[in-house]
Amino acid sequence: MRLAAFMACALLLAACGAKPLELPTDPVDRAASCGVVAAAAARTALTDVKAPLPLAAQGKIFHYALLAASEGGEFEAETANRVNKRMRALEAGITGGKWRDLIPVCDSAFPAAAKSEIVLPSGRLDAQLACEELADFTDVALEGEDLHYANKLAGYRRMRTELNDALAAGLRARAGSGSEAQSRERHRALAAAAALGSPIPVLDKCVERFK
Repeated sequence: MRLAAFMACALLLAACGAKPLELPTDPVDRAASCGVVAAAAARTALTDVKAPLPLAAQGKIFHYALLAASEGGEFEAETANRVNKRMRALEAGITGGKWRDLIPVCDSAFPAAAKSEIVLPSGRLDAQLACEELADFTDVALEGEDLHYANKLAGYRRMRTELNDALAAGLRARAGSGSEAQSRERHRALAAAAALGSPIPVLDKCVERFK
């Protein structure tokens, strides 16, 4: 689910468009539009627009897909995939216009994406599940990008593996032994993780808490 690499060439050609823009009303297109805006902002902040984005910037981009997929309180993978696809379809129209005007609009539409303070759930199992599921989602979202973020991603994977073992008993106690019920609980935990803030700072808090 690589979400930002396609931005470089378009931004070189359309750094300052004249067309005013508004966020779409469709939830998928709205999230996809903000993902494109986040990618554009991150790309233009680089000295070399073709260089890899910082890991935190990558997380900010795919956070919008995660938020859209979590609106019902339970993560839906198909919605996240639709947002990712729509980013590619909407990118040219957004970067060819006044996309910078949408930055505060996206912050207002998705307040979780603009959070500056990260606070993990106080309950141990809730925090474990949120951290483990977010680490898994991030691994999938950044598939193929290991070369650029190897050390960080390896640390998140180690944490995810350790948490998966540590929370097994608590998950069974809460959801039972059935795979469907446990999967639903995990999807709820990922939706809760989306609301905590931008994924990479959240994962860093997770690593700090579950060393």
